[in-house]
Amino acid sequence: MQALIDYFSTMPSLHRTILLVGGITFFWMLEGIFPLFQFKNIKWKHALTNIFFTLTTAIVNLSLAFVMVKISDWCVAHHFGFMQWTDQFPLAITLIVGLMLFDLISAYSIHYLNHNVKWFWLFHIIHHTDRNVDTTTANRHHPGESILRLMATIAGVFLIGVPIWMIFLYQSLSVVLSQFNHANIVLPNKLDCILSLVIVTPNMHHVHHHFQQPLTDTNYGNIFSVWDRLFGTYVEFDNKKLVYGIDTHMAPEENGHIGSLLKIPFQQYRDIQKMSEEKRSTTEE
Repeated sequence: MQALIDYFSTMPSLHRTILLVGGITFFWMLEGIFPLFQFKNIKWKHALTNIFFTLTTAIVNLSLAFVMVKISDWCVAHHFGFMQWTDQFPLAITLIVGLMLFDLISAYSIHYLNHNVKWFWLFHIIHHTDRNVDTTTANRHHPGESILRLMATIAGVFLIGVPIWMIFLYQSLSVVLSQFNHANIVLPNKLDCILSLVIVTPNMHHVHHHFQQPLTDTNYGNIFSVWDRLFGTYVEFDNKKLVYGIDTHMAPEENGHIGSLLKIPFQQYRDIQKMSEEKRSTTEE
């Protein structure tokens, strides 16, 4: 256990890059062998769009990483937060509980808010506009959302007193599992039933990317599936019947071009019910 702590305390940037690129490459290859849906004709063009947003996410995270490090160091120095009050517990228990609480605050909670606070949603829409969800979708986030997510992570570090080694460990797990649960694959039902008791699987997270409510507002989990089960947001649905995207932005010129995607948060909010009523009214006339 101590070796794990020592490694993640000083995890080289090169190793984090290898993890990101290696994960995408592995799941990209797996998608080619066992695809849920066929996206062959647009796979590379689609990937380039998502890689652009992967780079903007990396830039935001690197630009503000020092804030997270400073807060983590302060928590350790001042013995503040859950992780700093568990000296009497076995390290394995502290590790598991710490990771789960960090996941709740820095991932599940902000994801829930992204769907339930209008101006958060305007930035999060970009992630849901992807009509060809695959492993590259994991990092398809507007720079504005990347900042919101980083703020949630910083809040988690402060409230839980997360040491730097756990930050790197959690982020490493998050990178790989996000690539896994967005991958264009489907797991056998028995395997999914077992894995989804603990972690978010592709079968589970794909439901979240269905283009219409109420399925869009379910399965918010990032690493651990327990939060969706606990808070009543867990739903199962046949992945082969899913339609990806978001019903307010289904036009290719809006969901397939970087410039259009960057502008979405600054455009007028679209109410799908109001849009449907207006369309029905126009048809009747």
